[in-house]
Amino acid sequence: MSSRETAVADLSDLPVLKEVVQRSAMVPIAKKIVMTRDLGVHGNLFGGTLMAWIDEAAAAFATEYCFTPNMVTVRVGEFLFRKPLKAGNHVRIYAAVARLGTTSITLNVEARRYSLYSGEETLVCTTSITFVRIDDDGTPTPIGETVRHRHALNAA
Repeated sequence: MSSRETAVADLSDLPVLKEVVQRSAMVPIAKKIVMTRDLGVHGNLFGGTLMAWIDEAAAAFATEYCFTPNMVTVRVGEFLFRKPLKAGNHVRIYAAVARLGTTSITLNVEARRYSLYSGEETLVCTTSITFVRIDDDGTPTPIGETVRHRHALNAA
């Protein structure tokens, strides 16, 4: 192995690089702009508003990923609000498939503040959300084999 290859291999062990690699697997699923009507008394975006934006964007992603409109939110993990958002901030929401079950899909989701000036993104919120595919009666039903096959290929 050359010294350049060794240096790259050594860098891959750094926690910061692992976080960047993990984030690069995420795909953008929505963009929002914080408006004054979305603010609380402290001048920050209401947490519930961001939660709704994330749930809506994640639901759209899950339905497209699973090729069905019949997906419902069944579980939301801990929402960790890391930084405040102010009026005029641009927000980008990202997701990655964490797990594909028989009837469910779990997503890891991040919201990031985006700077129009520098292109820099700052992590502001993280969570995980699980959706279940249902039939017309609301009973969980298996996610299609085409989706499973594609997911298995992407995970490999």
